[in-house]
Amino acid sequence: MSSVSVVIPCYKYGHYLADCVSSVLDEQPGLDVRVLIIDDCSPDDSAEAALALAAKDPRIEVRVHAVNKGHIATYNEGLLEWADGDYTVLLSADDRLTPGALTRAVALLDAHPEVGFAYGHPIHFQHGSPLPPARTELRGTTVFPGQWWLARRFKEAHGCITSPEVVVRTALQREVGGYDPELPHAGDVEMWMRLASRADVGYLRGVDQAYYRKHGNNMSATEFGGQMDDLRQNKVAYDAVLSGCAEHLQNRAKLADTVNRKLARIALRRAVRAYDRGRTDVVPEADLIAFAAECWPNYRALPEYKGLLLRRAIGAKAMPYLQPLVLTAVVSKVRERLWWRSWRLRGI
Repeated sequence: MSSVSVVIPCYKYGHYLADCVSSVLDEQPGLDVRVLIIDDCSPDDSAEAALALAAKDPRIEVRVHAVNKGHIATYNEGLLEWADGDYTVLLSADDRLTPGALTRAVALLDAHPEVGFAYGHPIHFQHGSPLPPARTELRGTTVFPGQWWLARRFKEAHGCITSPEVVVRTALQREVGGYDPELPHAGDVEMWMRLASRADVGYLRGVDQAYYRKHGNNMSATEFGGQMDDLRQNKVAYDAVLSGCAEHLQNRAKLADTVNRKLARIALRRAVRAYDRGRTDVVPEADLIAFAAECWPNYRALPEYKGLLLRRAIGAKAMPYLQPLVLTAVVSKVRERLWWRSWRLRGI
């Protein structure tokens, strides 16, 4: 029977713990599962809630920090110092697994020793709303070559994983080490890529593997003043992979060019959207352009920059009203170019 070590860091989320732990211990048949709850010096009764759960079930252990160590140190304590099962899961106390999630992921990992971690689709739901139904009938599995999956992440400049839906092979987790304290907001993105640089990646098709709770404490940092934070963190994360995993990467130079060009385009796109949505007063356009220039010196040649110049000419006040006309004109121009290209390819 395969074993799974589940690390549940907790800070002021004690009221979620019972549901989180139940999803791990009561809904994952056929596995030897143990849980470690680490309370990071919560100022409320979270530690007491954790200890009460442990008193009822010997599969649960609890550690309570005397001082707050932060989420990265807490993650690494559980993953590197405690976890000793065949596989490891890092699950926030406010999230939960779907029925059979670990059973499905472990079956894939058992069948494919070359796979370093497996994941599936997460359900994002709003706190206070009823829990949406989960798909639990597996339609199949896919094993992606690690280097191919890694190249996709560099092409999209996006991690594609929320976090609770991932099950990692413990031996590989120990090999690559813990989360980087220099990446407090993008450490998970860097971790998945670091793992993929050394092993293949498994995907569970047609099922939901975890619930991710959305509430005020985990809202995206891309709104208003935080427009730059996630971009900078992502760049640091990709740079960390390029430097720290260099010996494991194929076409490192191409990966660097690909992700930097994509990050520049994302930054410029945000500046463009500020005009479209009437938010130029709160979106840091100058900072976004400076970031784009840092990533891709030839940023002025990118289509997003040309779109930004057009919106500047129209003006911030008029653009939200004229956006449909501008988009229609752009689409028509693209269609015209594609039409002429198709004729040239036919030799006419």
